[in-house]
Amino acid sequence: MSDSMGKRGEAPVIAEDREYSFDGFHFIPGQQLLLREGKPLRLGGRTLDILAMLLERSGEVVTKQELIAGVWPALVVEESNLKVHVAALRRALGEGGREARYIATFSGRGYRFVAPVSVTRIAAPSEGPAPPPSPRMSNLPAPATRAIGRGEAIEILLRAINQHRLVSIVGPGGIGKSTVMLPVAEAYISRNGIEACFVDLSTLSDGQFVIGAITSALGLEINSHDGLQSLIAKLQPRHLLLVLDSCEHVIDEVAVLIGRIIEGAAGVQVLVTSREPLRSAGEYVHRLVSLAFPIGAHISAANALQYPAVQLFVQRASEAQDSYQLTDADAPAVVEICCRLDGIPLAIELAATRVDAFGARELAAQLDERFRLLKRGLRTASARHRTLEQALDWSYDYLPPVEQKLLCSFSVFAGAFTLDAAVGVVAEAGTDAAAVVEGIANLVDKSLLSADVSGPYVSYRLLDTTKAYAQEKLEARGEMDAMRRRHLEHHRTVLELGTAEWKARSGIDWLSCDGSCLDDVRSALAWAFSPAGDATLGIALTVAAIPLWMEQSLLEEARQCIERALSGAGPGEGPTPREEMKLRAALGAATLYASGPLPATNAAWTRVLELAEQQQDSEYQLMALWGLATYRSYLGEFQTVHELSERFGALATQTSDHMAVIGMERLIGTALHFSGHQSSARQCLEDMLSHYVSDARRSSMARFQLDQRSAALGMLANALWLEGYADQAIQTVRTALQEAREVGHTASLMNAIATAGFPIMIFVGDDAGAQSLTDELSQLLTTHTLPLWATLARCMHGTLKVRRGDVEAIPQLHEAVDKLQAGGYRLRLTCHSGGLAAALGTQGRRREGLRLIRGALALCASGEERWCVPELLRIKGELLEADNTDAAIEAYHQALQVAQQQNALAWELRIAINLAELKIRRGEEEEGLRFLASVHDRFSEGFGTADLLKARTLLARAL
Repeated sequence: MSDSMGKRGEAPVIAEDREYSFDGFHFIPGQQLLLREGKPLRLGGRTLDILAMLLERSGEVVTKQELIAGVWPALVVEESNLKVHVAALRRALGEGGREARYIATFSGRGYRFVAPVSVTRIAAPSEGPAPPPSPRMSNLPAPATRAIGRGEAIEILLRAINQHRLVSIVGPGGIGKSTVMLPVAEAYISRNGIEACFVDLSTLSDGQFVIGAITSALGLEINSHDGLQSLIAKLQPRHLLLVLDSCEHVIDEVAVLIGRIIEGAAGVQVLVTSREPLRSAGEYVHRLVSLAFPIGAHISAANALQYPAVQLFVQRASEAQDSYQLTDADAPAVVEICCRLDGIPLAIELAATRVDAFGARELAAQLDERFRLLKRGLRTASARHRTLEQALDWSYDYLPPVEQKLLCSFSVFAGAFTLDAAVGVVAEAGTDAAAVVEGIANLVDKSLLSADVSGPYVSYRLLDTTKAYAQEKLEARGEMDAMRRRHLEHHRTVLELGTAEWKARSGIDWLSCDGSCLDDVRSALAWAFSPAGDATLGIALTVAAIPLWMEQSLLEEARQCIERALSGAGPGEGPTPREEMKLRAALGAATLYASGPLPATNAAWTRVLELAEQQQDSEYQLMALWGLATYRSYLGEFQTVHELSERFGALATQTSDHMAVIGMERLIGTALHFSGHQSSARQCLEDMLSHYVSDARRSSMARFQLDQRSAALGMLANALWLEGYADQAIQTVRTALQEAREVGHTASLMNAIATAGFPIMIFVGDDAGAQSLTDELSQLLTTHTLPLWATLARCMHGTLKVRRGDVEAIPQLHEAVDKLQAGGYRLRLTCHSGGLAAALGTQGRRREGLRLIRGALALCASGEERWCVPELLRIKGELLEADNTDAAIEAYHQALQVAQQQNALAWELRIAINLAELKIRRGEEEEGLRFLASVHDRFSEGFGTADLLKARTLLARAL
């Protein structure tokens, strides 16, 4: 063995300084890069490792044992895995025909690379041929096969997509729509340098999930009632090819959605596959026809191979039987097969997989028996569908019983599935795990199961027509409900294991490990709550799926599913008390976070507390008390927050729950800040941070919705600024923002921006910094459509605009403030009202401004949000100055008194500036400046902030 191959059990040593060239292909092992005529082919790493080993020993037989040892070092791997990857490599190289052009099989031994190869040494990987620039985004799947005989159709479609924004590839099942769509999309984005987003709609069970499927493929998570508008807004600046595969079962929803996208996002073009046109305005429809095949009883193999139907048959037959070659003797039989199957690609592929069992001539005879419908000349679309069904019937009949069972069982998966999932579902049905693995390999060989080896792990899926056929067989066997049950129980188990680890795992880990099962969860829940299902199991799965929805911010979907589970499906089928407790806790969290302090939030958390106390569950008692305290905090009822925190603290101490105590300290510090006790708030928050355990960050987020450290730093920054420590406040809020970004938790970052970063930037006069944070929040909201946070973002946008003198922004700010008030959200509401009132005053609308201020002060008096009372009174004084200076001075003195009580030096400075300016206008300059100087001199930092700079400018008059 060559030194570059390594020993058994060790990974092959890649010759990184070499480039291999053969027949228009270039392979650079060091870069894991295979090019065909300069264009990269997407293959998995292990497939490319096999190619590297074969090229390194070109002309020699590399045994199967050597390949397995080199590609899967230190692992025990079945030979069937090697066959899957070799078949994928052969498809990528385009093998087929009378002989092996590149890889020859030596039965029972191994493989040999037989094409001439030239080897070039390169100085460094970077000096080798580089692939063309790739688009910014493309999730197009690796083609399962070459589009044989589709060159003309591809060119027609490429011309069409250059002239039309919506192109539909239409045809019956099995005609090869997806096979043609992929090279069209690849060529178009390569030529135009744009992005591509592929969405497989075949996994959807309901049209209501179309928007979710598209946003998920784009990396977005838009879930509220205005998700479509948010999606369109996100797409507006992008140049993107949107590829929707298998639209027929959700065609009405797709047609409406695509119409809106094309109308609202000028840079988006759409390519779809479906069994029927969308019938949308401007749609270009290309009807895909069957593959061409020769006519005649006497034809040579060379002539037959000029036709794409025969080429496809031979390629698939050579994959099923490594040594298969088309001979002159077999050519007429193969032509007859292609003819009787009307050139339908899927039917041809299915027939070709049985060459190893019957040979071409016997196979043709079997088809003659099996497809009597063709003899009667049925050529309509429905007949072709029946012909395909007959082909599937025929293929199914010749499967061993275990493979028949596997094929039917796999039809319960909503889309792609992993080997572990297949074993988990089917092995539970009594099939040995080893038999499942072997059966999958055989079904892949026979083209009844598609294997995608391009990713980090192999995934499998049934073609949609095969899946529909297999489901019918599963129903006929009387096993559908039993298999649906096992499918549900498997995903329930997976999610329950994931939930146990959720507190310690990052959101990225959760999504990569468990997030891909979302479509299967939806499918399983649809069955569970159907008349044939089991609502009890559906409730259990709903509970298990809660972290999945929460991590992906699918709050509206979570709410709907939870409410369905809470209602049950009939008498006696409701959740157990423990299940109800968990469901209502998730319902309370989702409602509070997405929409604010609605009455439903309070009802949910109150019920959770009642159930948790009945079951003596301290964990959920703490969660309920936390939820109720947060709810009251949003309402501005801080005295109630203190009362709830005492109950929370006593229980957490009793149960030695250190992190729960720390989390409540953060909420208490927040309540102290908003109620106007700045020194106490600062002390509480600093104590909390000094006891915080950084390793428990994920746990605190899982239980209490936010990263407690970044949230505490944000509130501490607010308290520091009010006490006159502006520089420390700026540094603290920057730390809060940075830590929220680093922890990778969107909710925590949104909270840090809206409640800390933006206000501090406004307070210190850094409008550019405030604008940057507003833009960041707006960007987050394109992927997380949450009504409460969207309203806060509009408040921020409006505040910045009115500060710049944009009069037209006043109605926008007014509307956002009114919406917050209507929703019961009180945190910073009075401050937003004060800013709006000041803006009205600058436009001569002082009476309107005074009405707003009086209303805001009344809210403060009725509740406990007192931190901004000095600022509201100061703005009231500003509005009164033009008509009644004495009343203005009285308002200033009231503001000053409250500011001093709160130890809010920052408010005192602002009030002193207003008093000094008024005294100067009244001819009392010395008195006014003397008082301003007494306040200014109490500052020890922050001299570059807006208020202190303004004070120094006024004081310069006394020099």
